[in-house]
Amino acid sequence: MKRYLLPLGVFVVMLGFLFTGLRLDPRDVPSPLVNQPVPAFNLPTLAAPDRRIAPEQLQGQVWMLNVWASWCVACQLEHPVLVDLARTGAVTVIGLNYKDRRDLALNWLRQHGDPYQATLSDTDGRVGLDFGVYGVPETYVIDRQGVIRHKHTGPVTPEVVRDTLLPMIARL
Repeated sequence: MKRYLLPLGVFVVMLGFLFTGLRLDPRDVPSPLVNQPVPAFNLPTLAAPDRRIAPEQLQGQVWMLNVWASWCVACQLEHPVLVDLARTGAVTVIGLNYKDRRDLALNWLRQHGDPYQATLSDTDGRVGLDFGVYGVPETYVIDRQGVIRHKHTGPVTPEVVRDTLLPMIARL
């Protein structure tokens, strides 16, 4: 009888880990960059490649960085939400076009609307890696001092805007 206690104990512990894991949100990927300064970058804009933008140019205002691509299906789902948010003027929305071709991205914005005050072109994905992008879409809220205050992984929904993003932007 005692020889079955050890395997039974191991099974119960593993079952506990399983049930704990099932309660976790797989989209809740913690970012080590939250409460850290925005990574340094100096990227060309999608619309005018001779114009470059660096984080220092955005200091003094609260802004959102939305990482997207024309090949991203989930980006299509969140795009109308971003267009609506940009219309409110509640926050400056900057796009980071990630690992995409310029012509495809520009065409995509013409077709679906352009919510971005500027769209940065990250064709090789290096800046995305500096931000710790796991996949597109991802959205970051950055405060007036250039510190990342929030990361949202996955499509932004109207509920995320209402319950998370707008209250945070108002506080910042």
